Amino acid sequence: MAKNKKSAAEKSGKLNNKAYLEQLRTLHIELVKLQEWVKEKGVKVCVVFEGRDGAGKGGTIKALTERVSPRVFRVIALPAPTDREKSQMYLQRYLPHLPAAGEVVIFDRSWYNRAGVERVMGFCSKEQAVSFLNAIPSVEKAIVDSGVILLKYWLEVSEEEQTRRLQARIKDGRKIWKLSPMDLKSYSRWYDYSRARDDMFRATDSQHAPWLVADSNDKRKARLNIISDLLSRIPYKDVPREKVVLPKRQKAGSYRDPKYPVKRIAEKF
Repeated sequence: MAKNKKSAAEKSGKLNNKAYLEQLRTLHIELVKLQEWVKEKGVKVCVVFEGRDGAGKGGTIKALTERVSPRVFRVIALPAPTDREKSQMYLQRYLPHLPAAGEVVIFDRSWYNRAGVERVMGFCSKEQAVSFLNAIPSVEKAIVDSGVILLKYWLEVSEEEQTRRLQARIKDGRKIWKLSPMDLKSYSRWYDYSRARDDMFRATDSQHAPWLVADSNDKRKARLNIISDLLSRIPYKDVPREKVVLPKRQKAGSYRDPKYPVKRIAEKF
């Protein structure tokens, strides 16, 4: 009897798509339970995602939020600051986005821009970067003390995998929008970013808001591991719900479908 041949994914230790989707479905069910608990109890959750370009932040956030309500799970991805925002206190434009009761706010890059891209690309002075690193642990302590559950994830990707992903963006018409001129400039500054990351960890990896590092070289495993970790760090419980039963529809009575000549789209598929 012939032995079953292992797939390329199995040989490499990677999850195949079927196994990934099965695990993700289970986690999505738990995320819905978390959502209902957050709403019921008025809990405030803030999740920060940081990492190099191509580390997989966007895909992880999509996997995390695709089956929950955007009214509860709010994703914040701020654009470059305006001239007015540049004149404000640095943290001022981030603070209004922190969660209210019953919300999970997810930052796709956060106030840590100052410790990373702004420092490396020269958008802030060395003094401003140092001042930020000195101040932010106290700010995060105030956030946590106000009742917010604050989780900070750093997605770690290797040089080789980052190169592969960015090259794939160049070749794929669906992903080319993800590759900005800033990404190309950042790509050449690998070790400057490494130094900035190391300094950021040393200064802001606090007991009240530790950095949680995820290996993201395998995107599927990273997404599952991060979601699983997030769920393990929030003490949610299953909120009892009444059994849902669809009511009977009303009878048509005198209603008749109209003969109005609506404009229908072409059925090409």
